[in-house]
Amino acid sequence: MKNFVVKTLANAGALGVAIWLLEDITLTGDSTGKQALTLILVALVFGLVNVLVKPIVKLLTLPLFILTLGLITLVVNALMLLLTSWLAEQFDLSFHVEGFWTAVLGGLIISVVSWALNVVLPDGD
Repeated sequence: MKNFVVKTLANAGALGVAIWLLEDITLTGDSTGKQALTLILVALVFGLVNVLVKPIVKLLTLPLFILTLGLITLVVNALMLLLTSWLAEQFDLSFHVEGFWTAVLGGLIISVVSWALNVVLPDGD
């Protein structure tokens, strides 16, 4: 359970950095508390997308992974971020990613920041 909470907080931090750096990734809310809650909920959705959908997409695109020496990972990460944005809209969360190339750059930022946070934050159950 502790590992789940740590990974969710790392995702929230990484999403927060991407929102802060890229103006086409937006998170709106009436107050800072509501924005923080929305960010945590979006991080949960993002985590579920990465756990449930990403392995299937990676399996289906395995030949492209081999052909591009793994660079297709950037595209897969962007698609997962766009799917998270779409799901957030369906759940009436105020998170939006505008465009594919913003999602590629956002996915790259989220990957790097999430990796760094997972190195720093404690894990273990």
